[in-house]
Amino acid sequence: MLRYLAKRLAYYLVLLVVSVFLAYALASSALNPRAYFENKQPRPAAAAVDRQLTALNINDHTPVVVRFGHWADGVLLHGDLGETIHGTSVNADFGRRLLVSMRLLVIGSVLGMLLGVAIGAWSAVRQYRISDRVLTFTSFVLLSTPVFLLALFLKNGAIALNQATGHQLINFTGYETPGLTGGLGAHLADWGVHLLLPTLSLTLMGLAGYSRYQRGTMLDVLGSDYLRTAEAKGLTHRQALLRHGLRTAVIPMSTLFAYNFLGIFTGATFTEKIFGWHGMGEWFIDSIQENDTNSVVAVTLFTAVTVLLSGLFADALHAALDPRVRAS
Repeated sequence: MLRYLAKRLAYYLVLLVVSVFLAYALASSALNPRAYFENKQPRPAAAAVDRQLTALNINDHTPVVVRFGHWADGVLLHGDLGETIHGTSVNADFGRRLLVSMRLLVIGSVLGMLLGVAIGAWSAVRQYRISDRVLTFTSFVLLSTPVFLLALFLKNGAIALNQATGHQLINFTGYETPGLTGGLGAHLADWGVHLLLPTLSLTLMGLAGYSRYQRGTMLDVLGSDYLRTAEAKGLTHRQALLRHGLRTAVIPMSTLFAYNFLGIFTGATFTEKIFGWHGMGEWFIDSIQENDTNSVVAVTLFTAVTVLLSGLFADALHAALDPRVRAS
C-alpha cells in the first residue's frame, strides 16, 4: 500500500508544479494591479507606480517567468506568499481566513456526509416505498436549488422568526457578536447561534448529494451473491447489509467524500458572502475585484494543494476499503 501511495504522491507533485505555474501565469495576465495604483487620487507618478509594483513582485513589465521564480523562491525557502496589494502580509490574511472557513465548513461537511450516507442507504433498502419517494423528491428539490438561494431562504426565515418573537433568537451575520462579554460558555453559545444557519445550509446541500449517490451504490449491492452467501452462513439481513453491503457501497463514495471534505478549506463563496463570514471564498472574490495578484495566487496554490491532497486521501481511503487495491 505504501508503494502504491508513493507512486501517486510523485504523480501529484508534478501536477502541483504545473498547475501552480499555470495559475500564476493566468492571474498575472488577467489581473491589472497597475490600474489600482494609477487610479488613486492624487494620481502617482509612473515611476512611483513601477517601484511599488516591483516591490510587490507584480510589475507587468517584468517577465512572468522571472516573477514566478522570485515568488516560488520565497514560498519554498521562506514560506512567504508575498504581500497583498495593500502592503500587508498574505500569510497573515491566509491564516486568518483559513481558520474562519474551517470553523464554518467542517461541521456542515461532516454532518452532510454522515446523514447523506445513512439516508441514502436507508432509502435504498426501502426502495419505491413512500419514505423512499419522499426522500428522493426532497433530495432533488434541494439539488435543484442554488446554494445562495437556499441560504437566502434560511436568512429570511430567521428574520421573520426574530420579528415575530420580538427577540434576536438567531444571528445570521458574522461568526461572533462584537464586544461580547462573559466566560467561555457565553462565547461558545454565541458561536453556536452564528453557526446555525450557514451550517444548516451546507448540511442540507451535502445531505442531498451524498444521499443520491449512496442510494445508487447501495442498490447495486443489494442483490449481490455475497450478501446472500453471508445470510446463508448465519448472518441476519441487517448484519449482512452493515458488514458487507454498506462497506462495499461506500467504496465509490470515498473519492467523492475525499474531494468534498478537503475542498471545504478553500471556502464556500456564496455562503460566506451571504452570512458575512470572512473566509477563503470571500477573500478570493475580493482579491480578484481588487486585482490583488499575490492573494489570488495564494488561494489558487492552496486550492491546488487541497485538490491533490484530496486525490491522495481518496486513494488511501480506497486502498483501505478495497484489499484488491492494496495488492496492486
